[in-house]
Amino acid sequence: MSKYNALDHEMVPEHVVLDEEEVEELTERYEIRKTDLPKIGRLDAAIKETDGEPGDVVKVVRESPTAETAVAYRIIVDE
Repeated sequence: MSKYNALDHEMVPEHVVLDEEEVEELTERYEIRKTDLPKIGRLDAAIKETDGEPGDVVKVVRESPTAETAVAYRIIVDE
């Protein structure tokens, strides 16, 4: 029996866990703290597939009809 991967579903956008260097660039660019980012729970189906841990930052890339792609960032939290 194969395990279902939520990231394989066409309606789930790409989720990528950023490394520390990428997080630093992000926070410096927007002059924010990591904790200022919107939250996403560690039990979210897509987050489970990324192996992200609480405190990690996730880049979410969605298709957009007006901008081609829309990028959002979230910090993983315990629920």
